[in-house]
Amino acid sequence: MRSEALKGHLDLLVLSVLHNAPAHGYAVIQRLAAQSDGAFDLPEGTVYPALYRLERTGLLTSAETVVDGRRRRVYRLTPTGEQALGERTGEWEQFARSVARTLAAGT
Repeated sequence: MRSEALKGHLDLLVLSVLHNAPAHGYAVIQRLAAQSDGAFDLPEGTVYPALYRLERTGLLTSAETVVDGRRRRVYRLTPTGEQALGERTGEWEQFARSVARTLAAGT
């Protein structure tokens, strides 16, 4: 998938993969790839800045922990992050319906 298509949607995708369970950064990358059947196989340089940005804005929180003998920073949604996920999901669904209608009308 072209990286331009992700602009504006990466934060929603990251919030979504952290919705059910906290994860360290590399696990977020793995979940994005797995849950999208490889469409969102993103480099660290794309995902980590999003994690830092979401934490700075209060949508995520993190804590250092030991995973498999290694120190890792584990991210989880805050209550504000949960709310933002719901709102952004609704906005995305409306956008996707509008795009689908527009494409269908053009064929």
